[in-house]
Amino acid sequence: MSAIATVLVEMGYFVTGSDAVDSPSLQRLGRLGVAVAVGSTPEMAVLADVVVRSTAVPDGDVDVTAARDSGTPVWSRADLLAAICSLKPTIAVSGTHGKTTTTAMIAVTLDRLGWKPSWIVGSEIVGLGPGGRWDPDGEWLVVEADESDGTFTRLDAQAVVVTNVEADHLEFYGDVGRLEDEFIRFASLRDGTAVLCADDPGALRVASKVDGASRAILTYGTSLKADFAAVDVDMRSDGSDFRVQVPPRAVRFAVGREVESEGRPGDRDLAEQGEAVDKDFVVHLAVPGLHNVRNAVAAVAVSAALGAPIESLGEAIGAFKGVARRFQSRGSAAGVSFVDGYDHLPSEVAAAIATARLGNWSRVVAVFQPHRYSRTEALWSQFADSFVGADVVVIAGIYAAGEMARPGVDENLIVEAVRRSHPDLEIHRAGTLRSVVSLLAELLQPGDLCLTLGAGDITEIPDMVMASFDAVGRR
Repeated sequence: MSAIATVLVEMGYFVTGSDAVDSPSLQRLGRLGVAVAVGSTPEMAVLADVVVRSTAVPDGDVDVTAARDSGTPVWSRADLLAAICSLKPTIAVSGTHGKTTTTAMIAVTLDRLGWKPSWIVGSEIVGLGPGGRWDPDGEWLVVEADESDGTFTRLDAQAVVVTNVEADHLEFYGDVGRLEDEFIRFASLRDGTAVLCADDPGALRVASKVDGASRAILTYGTSLKADFAAVDVDMRSDGSDFRVQVPPRAVRFAVGREVESEGRPGDRDLAEQGEAVDKDFVVHLAVPGLHNVRNAVAAVAVSAALGAPIESLGEAIGAFKGVARRFQSRGSAAGVSFVDGYDHLPSEVAAAIATARLGNWSRVVAVFQPHRYSRTEALWSQFADSFVGADVVVIAGIYAAGEMARPGVDENLIVEAVRRSHPDLEIHRAGTLRSVVSLLAELLQPGDLCLTLGAGDITEIPDMVMASFDAVGRR
Protein backbone atom coordinates (compact mmCIF):
# COMPACT_ATOMS: atom_id res chain seq x y z
CA MET A 1 0.00 0.00 0.00
CA SER A 2 2.90 2.40 0.64
CA ALA A 3 3.94 2.34 -3.04
CA ILE A 4 0.40 3.21 -4.12
CA ALA A 5 0.23 6.00 -1.52
CA THR A 6 3.49 7.41 -2.89
CA VAL A 7 2.11 7.40 -6.43
CA LEU A 8 -1.11 9.13 -5.33
CA VAL A 9 0.85 11.90 -3.61
CA GLU A 10 2.96 12.42 -6.74
CA MET A 11 -0.26 12.56 -8.79
CA GLY A 12 -1.40 15.44 -6.57
CA TYR A 13 -3.86 13.77 -4.20
CA PHE A 14 -4.07 14.47 -0.47
CA VAL A 15 -3.52 11.09 1.19
CA THR A 16 -4.13 9.93 4.74
CA GLY A 17 -3.49 6.46 6.11
CA SER A 18 -2.84 4.24 9.07
CA ASP A 19 -1.25 0.93 9.95
CA ALA A 20 -1.41 -1.35 12.97
CA VAL A 21 2.23 -0.69 13.87
CA ASP A 22 4.81 1.97 13.16
CA SER A 23 7.40 1.17 10.49
CA PRO A 24 10.07 2.84 8.35
CA SER A 25 7.60 2.81 5.43
CA LEU A 26 5.00 4.66 7.49
CA GLN A 27 7.58 7.20 8.62
CA ARG A 28 8.75 7.74 5.02
CA LEU A 29 5.17 8.40 3.91
CA GLY A 30 4.85 10.94 6.72
CA ARG A 31 7.90 12.79 5.43
CA LEU A 32 6.35 12.71 1.95
CA GLY A 33 3.30 14.57 3.24
CA VAL A 34 0.90 11.71 3.97
CA ALA A 35 -1.10 12.19 7.16
CA VAL A 36 -0.13 8.90 8.81
CA ALA A 37 -1.22 7.35 12.08
CA VAL A 38 -0.67 4.16 14.05
CA GLY A 39 -3.87 2.35 14.92
CA SER A 40 -7.47 3.02 13.93
CA THR A 41 -8.43 6.49 12.69
CA PRO A 42 -12.19 6.50 11.98
CA GLU A 43 -12.21 10.29 12.05
CA MET A 44 -9.95 10.34 8.98
CA ALA A 45 -11.98 7.64 7.23
CA VAL A 46 -15.24 9.62 7.35
CA LEU A 47 -13.57 12.73 5.89
CA ALA A 48 -12.01 10.91 2.92
CA ASP A 49 -13.46 10.80 -0.59
CA VAL A 50 -12.46 7.14 -0.85
CA VAL A 51 -11.16 4.66 1.72
CA VAL A 52 -8.86 1.92 0.37
CA ARG A 53 -8.05 -1.20 2.35
CA SER A 54 -5.62 -4.05 1.80
CA THR A 55 -6.67 -7.70 1.90
CA ALA A 56 -5.32 -7.87 5.47
CA VAL A 57 -8.05 -5.50 6.71
CA PRO A 58 -11.28 -7.36 7.63
CA ASP A 59 -14.86 -6.21 7.01
CA GLY A 60 -15.33 -5.44 10.70
CA ASP A 61 -12.38 -3.05 10.88
CA VAL A 62 -13.20 0.17 12.76
CA ASP A 63 -12.12 2.46 9.91
CA VAL A 64 -13.98 0.42 7.28
CA THR A 65 -17.16 0.41 9.38
CA ALA A 66 -16.92 4.16 9.99
CA ALA A 67 -16.47 4.83 6.27
CA ARG A 68 -19.44 2.72 5.26
CA ASP A 69 -21.67 4.19 7.96
CA SER A 70 -20.87 7.69 6.68
CA GLY A 71 -21.43 6.76 3.03
CA THR A 72 -17.75 6.94 2.06
CA PRO A 73 -16.91 4.46 -0.74
CA VAL A 74 -14.64 1.62 0.39
CA TRP A 75 -12.33 0.25 -2.32
CA SER A 76 -10.01 -2.72 -2.29
CA ARG A 77 -6.35 -2.31 -3.17
CA ALA A 78 -7.15 -3.95 -6.49
CA ASP A 79 -9.89 -1.37 -7.20
CA LEU A 80 -7.41 1.46 -6.79
CA LEU A 81 -4.59 -0.25 -8.67
CA ALA A 82 -6.90 -0.97 -11.62
CA ALA A 83 -7.94 2.70 -11.67
CA ILE A 84 -4.31 3.83 -11.73
CA CYS A 85 -3.46 1.35 -14.50
CA SER A 86 -6.23 2.82 -16.65
CA LEU A 87 -4.28 6.09 -16.82
CA LYS A 88 -1.19 4.78 -18.62
CA PRO A 89 -0.21 1.86 -20.85
CA THR A 90 0.74 -0.79 -18.31
CA ILE A 91 3.27 -3.61 -17.97
CA ALA A 92 1.97 -6.04 -15.33
CA VAL A 93 4.31 -8.63 -13.80
CA SER A 94 3.00 -11.64 -11.92
CA GLY A 95 4.14 -15.08 -10.83
CA THR A 96 4.43 -17.22 -7.74
CA HIS A 97 7.78 -15.62 -7.00
CA GLY A 98 10.26 -13.25 -8.60
CA LYS A 99 7.67 -10.63 -9.51
CA THR A 100 9.02 -7.88 -7.23
CA THR A 101 12.56 -8.16 -8.58
CA THR A 102 11.42 -8.54 -12.19
CA THR A 103 9.10 -5.52 -11.93
CA ALA A 104 11.95 -3.48 -10.46
CA MET A 105 14.33 -4.66 -13.19
CA ILE A 106 11.92 -3.52 -15.90
CA ALA A 107 11.53 -0.15 -14.17
CA VAL A 108 15.31 0.30 -13.95
CA THR A 109 15.81 -0.77 -17.58
CA LEU A 110 13.20 1.66 -18.94
CA ASP A 111 14.49 4.41 -16.66
CA ARG A 112 18.02 3.83 -17.91
CA LEU A 113 16.75 4.04 -21.49
CA GLY A 114 15.30 7.46 -20.72
CA TRP A 115 11.64 6.43 -21.00
CA LYS A 116 10.66 8.01 -17.64
CA PRO A 117 8.56 5.06 -16.44
CA SER A 118 6.18 5.14 -13.51
CA TRP A 119 6.06 2.07 -11.27
CA ILE A 120 4.35 0.36 -8.36
CA VAL A 121 6.58 -2.30 -6.81
CA GLY A 122 6.38 -4.13 -3.49
CA SER A 123 9.79 -3.04 -2.27
CA GLU A 124 12.31 -0.21 -2.37
CA ILE A 125 14.48 -0.23 -5.51
CA VAL A 126 18.17 0.33 -4.84
CA GLY A 127 19.28 3.47 -6.65
CA LEU A 128 15.75 4.59 -7.59
CA GLY A 129 14.20 4.84 -4.15
CA PRO A 130 10.64 4.00 -3.02
CA GLY A 131 8.52 1.28 -4.54
CA GLY A 132 6.23 3.84 -6.14
CA ARG A 133 6.83 6.66 -8.61
CA TRP A 134 4.57 8.64 -10.94
CA ASP A 135 6.15 10.50 -13.84
CA PRO A 136 3.54 12.42 -15.86
CA ASP A 137 5.95 12.72 -18.80
CA GLY A 138 6.58 8.99 -19.21
CA GLU A 139 4.34 6.69 -21.21
CA TRP A 140 4.63 3.38 -19.35
CA LEU A 141 3.52 2.22 -15.92
CA VAL A 142 5.23 -0.92 -14.55
CA VAL A 143 3.17 -2.76 -11.92
CA GLU A 144 3.71 -5.78 -9.70
CA ALA A 145 0.47 -7.74 -10.09
CA ASP A 146 -0.54 -9.77 -7.02
CA GLU A 147 -2.07 -13.15 -7.80
CA SER A 148 -2.85 -14.10 -4.19
CA ASP A 149 -6.58 -13.31 -4.38
CA GLY A 150 -7.20 -13.38 -8.14
CA THR A 151 -7.38 -9.61 -8.52
CA PHE A 152 -4.42 -9.46 -10.93
CA THR A 153 -6.80 -10.32 -13.74
CA ARG A 154 -8.53 -6.96 -13.25
CA LEU A 155 -5.55 -4.94 -14.47
CA ASP A 156 -5.74 -3.58 -18.02
CA ALA A 157 -2.19 -4.27 -19.21
CA GLN A 158 -0.69 -3.94 -22.68
CA ALA A 159 2.17 -6.26 -21.72
CA VAL A 160 2.21 -9.00 -19.08
CA VAL A 161 5.03 -11.09 -17.63
CA VAL A 162 4.59 -14.48 -15.93
CA THR A 163 7.73 -15.49 -14.02
CA ASN A 164 6.48 -18.90 -12.82
CA VAL A 165 3.34 -20.71 -11.71
CA GLU A 166 3.70 -22.96 -8.66
CA ALA A 167 1.33 -24.21 -5.98
CA ASP A 168 0.60 -21.29 -3.65
CA HIS A 169 -2.43 -19.47 -2.23
CA LEU A 170 -4.37 -22.72 -2.47
CA GLU A 171 -6.51 -21.57 0.46
CA PHE A 172 -8.01 -19.14 -2.08
CA TYR A 173 -7.79 -21.11 -5.35
CA GLY A 174 -8.50 -24.59 -4.04
CA ASP A 175 -6.14 -26.37 -6.43
CA VAL A 176 -3.31 -25.72 -8.87
CA GLY A 177 -5.61 -26.15 -11.86
CA ARG A 178 -7.72 -23.14 -10.91
CA LEU A 179 -4.57 -21.14 -10.15
CA GLU A 180 -3.24 -21.88 -13.65
CA ASP A 181 -6.61 -20.96 -15.15
CA GLU A 182 -6.35 -17.51 -13.58
CA PHE A 183 -2.82 -17.05 -14.96
CA ILE A 184 -4.17 -17.97 -18.41
CA ARG A 185 -6.82 -15.26 -17.96
CA PHE A 186 -4.13 -12.80 -16.86
CA ALA A 187 -2.01 -13.53 -19.94
CA SER A 188 -4.99 -13.44 -22.34
CA LEU A 189 -6.95 -10.38 -21.27
CA ARG A 190 -6.35 -8.12 -24.25
CA ASP A 191 -4.25 -7.56 -27.35
CA GLY A 192 -0.60 -7.01 -26.57
CA THR A 193 2.40 -9.06 -25.53
CA ALA A 194 2.71 -11.90 -23.02
CA VAL A 195 6.21 -12.76 -21.82
CA LEU A 196 6.51 -16.11 -20.00
CA CYS A 197 9.38 -18.11 -18.51
CA ALA A 198 10.44 -21.09 -20.64
CA ASP A 199 12.27 -22.66 -17.67
CA ASP A 200 9.14 -23.05 -15.55
CA PRO A 201 6.73 -25.92 -16.30
CA GLY A 202 3.73 -24.03 -14.94
CA ALA A 203 4.46 -20.92 -17.00
CA LEU A 204 4.93 -23.09 -20.10
CA ARG A 205 1.56 -24.74 -19.53
CA VAL A 206 0.01 -21.29 -19.31
CA ALA A 207 1.82 -20.18 -22.48
CA SER A 208 0.49 -23.18 -24.40
CA LYS A 209 -3.09 -22.13 -23.60
CA VAL A 210 -2.82 -18.42 -24.42
CA ASP A 211 -4.40 -17.50 -27.73
CA GLY A 212 -1.44 -16.47 -29.87
CA ALA A 213 -3.75 -14.98 -32.48
CA SER A 214 -4.74 -12.08 -30.22
CA ARG A 215 -1.69 -11.76 -28.00
CA ALA A 216 1.94 -12.03 -29.10
CA ILE A 217 3.80 -14.59 -26.99
CA LEU A 218 7.48 -14.36 -26.08
CA THR A 219 9.40 -16.79 -23.89
CA TYR A 220 12.59 -16.25 -21.91
CA GLY A 221 14.96 -18.18 -19.67
CA THR A 222 18.08 -20.33 -19.81
CA SER A 223 16.45 -22.83 -22.16
CA LEU A 224 17.79 -22.60 -25.71
CA LYS A 225 14.19 -22.99 -26.87
CA ALA A 226 13.35 -19.60 -25.37
CA ASP A 227 12.97 -16.57 -27.63
CA PHE A 228 15.33 -14.68 -25.33
CA ALA A 229 17.84 -17.11 -23.81
CA ALA A 230 20.65 -16.54 -21.30
CA VAL A 231 23.71 -18.60 -22.28
CA ASP A 232 27.30 -18.94 -21.06
CA VAL A 233 26.21 -17.96 -17.56
CA ASP A 234 29.07 -17.24 -15.16
CA MET A 235 27.74 -16.86 -11.62
CA ARG A 236 29.61 -15.15 -8.79
CA SER A 237 28.74 -14.24 -5.24
CA ASP A 238 28.22 -10.61 -6.27
CA GLY A 239 26.50 -11.07 -9.64
CA SER A 240 26.52 -12.90 -12.96
CA ASP A 241 27.79 -12.46 -16.49
CA PHE A 242 25.94 -13.98 -19.44
CA ARG A 243 25.02 -13.54 -23.07
CA VAL A 244 21.47 -13.07 -24.28
CA GLN A 245 20.58 -14.87 -27.49
CA VAL A 246 17.76 -13.39 -29.54
CA PRO A 247 16.73 -15.94 -32.17
CA PRO A 248 15.56 -14.59 -35.55
CA ARG A 249 12.06 -15.98 -34.93
CA ALA A 250 11.69 -13.44 -32.13
CA VAL A 251 11.43 -10.71 -34.81
CA ARG A 252 7.82 -11.50 -35.60
CA PHE A 253 6.90 -11.33 -31.92
CA ALA A 254 8.93 -8.26 -31.12
CA VAL A 255 6.05 -5.78 -31.10
CA GLY A 256 2.69 -6.77 -29.70
CA ARG A 257 0.99 -3.52 -30.64
CA GLU A 258 1.44 -0.74 -33.18
CA VAL A 259 4.10 1.81 -32.25
CA GLU A 260 4.63 5.26 -33.67
CA SER A 261 7.86 6.26 -35.36
CA GLU A 262 7.93 9.33 -33.12
CA GLY A 263 7.59 9.23 -29.34
CA ARG A 264 9.64 7.51 -26.74
CA PRO A 265 13.29 6.69 -27.54
CA GLY A 266 13.82 3.55 -29.56
CA ASP A 267 10.30 3.24 -31.00
CA ARG A 268 10.08 1.22 -34.17
CA ASP A 269 8.16 -1.71 -35.49
CA LEU A 270 10.81 -4.39 -35.78
CA ALA A 271 8.44 -6.78 -37.50
CA GLU A 272 7.56 -4.36 -40.30
CA GLN A 273 11.09 -3.11 -40.85
CA GLY A 274 12.49 -6.62 -40.70
CA GLU A 275 15.39 -5.38 -38.61
CA ALA A 276 17.71 -8.20 -37.57
CA VAL A 277 17.45 -8.69 -33.84
CA ASP A 278 19.37 -11.97 -33.68
CA LYS A 279 22.38 -10.21 -32.18
CA ASP A 280 23.77 -11.60 -28.96
CA PHE A 281 24.65 -9.12 -26.29
CA VAL A 282 26.41 -9.40 -22.94
CA VAL A 283 24.90 -8.56 -19.55
CA HIS A 284 26.97 -7.87 -16.45
CA LEU A 285 24.38 -8.31 -13.70
CA ALA A 286 25.15 -6.84 -10.27
CA VAL A 287 22.88 -9.17 -8.27
CA PRO A 288 23.67 -12.87 -7.71
CA GLY A 289 21.78 -16.07 -8.43
CA LEU A 290 20.49 -17.98 -11.44
CA HIS A 291 16.94 -16.87 -10.59
CA ASN A 292 18.05 -13.27 -11.10
CA VAL A 293 19.54 -14.17 -14.46
CA ARG A 294 16.08 -15.34 -15.48
CA ASN A 295 14.47 -12.21 -14.05
CA ALA A 296 16.90 -10.04 -15.99
CA VAL A 297 16.16 -11.81 -19.27
CA ALA A 298 12.44 -11.26 -18.60
CA ALA A 299 13.12 -7.52 -18.28
CA VAL A 300 15.13 -7.60 -21.50
CA ALA A 301 12.40 -9.48 -23.36
CA VAL A 302 9.53 -7.20 -22.35
CA SER A 303 11.62 -4.07 -23.04
CA ALA A 304 12.45 -5.36 -26.52
CA ALA A 305 8.79 -6.17 -27.08
CA LEU A 306 7.93 -2.53 -26.36
CA GLY A 307 10.41 -1.32 -28.96
CA ALA A 308 13.58 -0.78 -26.90
CA PRO A 309 16.81 -0.80 -28.94
CA ILE A 310 18.37 -4.24 -28.58
CA GLU A 311 21.88 -2.81 -28.55
CA SER A 312 21.14 -0.76 -25.41
CA LEU A 313 19.53 -3.44 -23.27
CA GLY A 314 22.69 -5.04 -21.87
CA GLU A 315 23.90 -1.81 -20.33
CA ALA A 316 20.41 -0.83 -19.17
CA ILE A 317 19.69 -4.03 -17.21
CA GLY A 318 23.24 -3.94 -15.86
CA ALA A 319 22.30 -0.79 -13.94
CA PHE A 320 20.01 -2.78 -11.65
CA LYS A 321 21.43 -2.99 -8.10
CA GLY A 322 18.68 -4.88 -6.28
CA VAL A 323 15.59 -4.39 -4.12
CA ALA A 324 15.16 -4.45 -0.38
CA ARG A 325 14.90 -7.88 1.28
CA ARG A 326 16.09 -9.78 -1.79
CA PHE A 327 19.43 -11.28 -0.72
CA GLN A 328 20.10 -7.97 0.98
CA SER A 329 23.28 -7.48 2.95
CA ARG A 330 22.46 -6.35 6.47
CA GLY A 331 25.99 -5.88 7.76
CA SER A 332 28.48 -7.90 9.77
CA ALA A 333 29.55 -8.35 13.39
CA ALA A 334 32.03 -10.58 15.18
CA GLY A 335 33.20 -11.95 11.82
CA VAL A 336 29.67 -13.04 10.86
CA SER A 337 27.97 -11.71 7.72
CA PHE A 338 24.20 -11.18 7.69
CA VAL A 339 22.03 -11.41 4.57
CA ASP A 340 18.23 -11.16 4.60
CA GLY A 341 15.68 -12.38 2.05
CA TYR A 342 11.91 -12.39 1.59
CA ASP A 343 12.04 -15.97 0.25
CA HIS A 344 9.28 -18.09 1.79
CA LEU A 345 8.34 -20.78 -0.75
CA PRO A 346 10.26 -24.07 -1.16
CA SER A 347 11.85 -23.19 -4.50
CA GLU A 348 12.67 -19.66 -3.31
CA VAL A 349 14.48 -20.97 -0.23
CA ALA A 350 16.45 -23.44 -2.35
CA ALA A 351 17.45 -20.65 -4.77
CA ALA A 352 18.56 -18.36 -1.93
CA ILE A 353 20.74 -21.06 -0.40
CA ALA A 354 22.23 -21.93 -3.80
CA THR A 355 23.08 -18.26 -4.22
CA ALA A 356 24.67 -18.17 -0.77
CA ARG A 357 26.90 -21.10 -1.71
CA LEU A 358 28.50 -18.91 -4.38
CA GLY A 359 30.19 -16.93 -1.60
CA ASN A 360 33.35 -17.81 0.29
CA TRP A 361 31.83 -18.08 3.75
CA SER A 362 32.99 -20.87 6.05
CA ARG A 363 29.41 -21.98 6.73
CA VAL A 364 25.93 -21.01 5.60
CA VAL A 365 23.57 -20.85 8.57
CA ALA A 366 20.04 -20.63 7.15
CA VAL A 367 17.28 -19.28 9.42
CA PHE A 368 13.79 -19.82 8.03
CA GLN A 369 10.43 -18.57 9.28
CA PRO A 370 7.43 -20.37 7.70
CA HIS A 371 4.74 -17.96 6.49
CA ARG A 372 1.04 -18.57 7.23
CA TYR A 373 -0.54 -21.72 8.67
CA SER A 374 -2.43 -22.38 5.43
CA ARG A 375 0.74 -22.25 3.34
CA THR A 376 2.66 -24.44 5.79
CA GLU A 377 -0.16 -27.01 5.82
CA ALA A 378 -0.18 -27.15 2.02
CA LEU A 379 3.56 -27.07 1.33
CA TRP A 380 5.47 -28.39 4.36
CA SER A 381 6.58 -31.62 2.65
CA GLN A 382 8.00 -29.66 -0.30
CA PHE A 383 10.56 -28.02 2.01
CA ALA A 384 12.30 -31.39 2.52
CA ASP A 385 15.04 -30.60 0.00
CA SER A 386 14.95 -26.80 0.14
CA PHE A 387 17.87 -26.47 2.56
CA VAL A 388 20.41 -28.54 0.63
CA GLY A 389 23.64 -26.55 0.64
CA ALA A 390 23.18 -25.06 4.09
CA ASP A 391 25.54 -26.19 6.84
CA VAL A 392 23.16 -25.39 9.68
CA VAL A 393 19.39 -24.78 9.55
CA VAL A 394 17.22 -23.03 12.12
CA ILE A 395 13.44 -23.18 11.73
CA ALA A 396 11.48 -20.49 13.58
CA GLY A 397 7.82 -20.52 14.55
CA ILE A 398 5.17 -19.84 11.90
CA TYR A 399 4.44 -16.20 11.12
CA ALA A 400 0.64 -16.15 11.16
CA ALA A 401 0.09 -13.08 8.92
CA GLY A 402 -3.34 -12.68 10.49
CA GLU A 403 -4.38 -16.33 10.23
CA MET A 404 -5.68 -18.42 13.09
CA ALA A 405 -3.55 -21.37 14.21
CA ARG A 406 -4.52 -24.76 12.78
CA PRO A 407 -4.44 -28.00 14.81
CA GLY A 408 -1.33 -30.05 14.08
CA VAL A 409 0.24 -27.35 11.91
CA ASP A 410 3.49 -25.88 13.21
CA GLU A 411 7.13 -25.48 12.22
CA ASN A 412 7.92 -29.01 13.36
CA LEU A 413 6.30 -30.35 10.16
CA ILE A 414 9.12 -28.76 8.16
CA VAL A 415 11.79 -29.79 10.66
CA GLU A 416 10.78 -33.45 10.45
CA ALA A 417 10.44 -33.37 6.65
CA VAL A 418 14.02 -32.12 6.38
CA ARG A 419 15.33 -34.62 8.92
CA ARG A 420 13.74 -37.55 7.09
CA SER A 421 15.27 -36.54 3.76
CA HIS A 422 18.62 -35.31 5.10
CA PRO A 423 19.36 -36.97 8.46
CA ASP A 424 22.94 -35.66 8.51
CA LEU A 425 21.95 -32.01 8.16
CA GLU A 426 22.21 -30.05 11.41
CA ILE A 427 18.77 -28.58 12.01
CA HIS A 428 17.30 -26.77 15.01
CA ARG A 429 13.82 -25.63 15.98
CA ALA A 430 13.39 -22.31 17.79
CA GLY A 431 9.85 -21.00 18.13
CA THR A 432 10.08 -17.32 19.07
CA LEU A 433 12.39 -14.66 17.67
CA ARG A 434 13.98 -14.35 21.11
CA SER A 435 14.71 -18.10 21.05
CA VAL A 436 16.19 -17.75 17.56
CA VAL A 437 18.51 -14.96 18.72
CA SER A 438 19.67 -16.97 21.75
CA LEU A 439 20.36 -20.01 19.59
CA LEU A 440 22.23 -18.05 16.93
CA ALA A 441 24.37 -16.37 19.57
CA GLU A 442 25.64 -19.87 20.43
CA LEU A 443 25.83 -21.27 16.90
CA LEU A 444 27.38 -18.48 14.85
CA GLN A 445 31.14 -18.44 14.35
CA PRO A 446 33.54 -16.04 12.60
CA GLY A 447 33.42 -16.65 8.86
CA ASP A 448 29.74 -17.70 8.86
CA LEU A 449 26.95 -16.30 6.75
CA CYS A 450 23.68 -15.92 8.66
CA LEU A 451 20.96 -16.06 6.00
CA THR A 452 17.51 -15.10 7.28
CA LEU A 453 14.59 -16.10 5.04
CA GLY A 454 10.86 -15.48 5.31
CA ALA A 455 8.09 -12.97 4.62
CA GLY A 456 7.40 -12.11 8.27
CA ASP A 457 9.27 -10.45 11.13
CA ILE A 458 12.31 -12.71 10.68
CA THR A 459 13.81 -9.65 9.01
CA GLU A 460 14.41 -8.28 12.54
CA ILE A 461 16.83 -11.09 13.39
CA PRO A 462 20.05 -9.63 11.89
CA ASP A 463 19.78 -6.43 13.92
CA MET A 464 18.78 -8.37 17.05
CA VAL A 465 21.72 -10.77 16.77
CA MET A 466 24.23 -8.00 16.07
CA ALA A 467 22.89 -6.12 19.09
CA SER A 468 23.32 -9.24 21.22
CA PHE A 469 26.92 -9.52 20.05
CA ASP A 470 27.52 -5.92 21.12
CA ALA A 471 25.92 -6.60 24.49
CA VAL A 472 28.38 -9.36 25.33
CA GLY A 473 31.38 -7.66 23.76
CA ARG A 474 31.75 -9.83 20.64
CA ARG A 475 33.45 -7.71 17.99
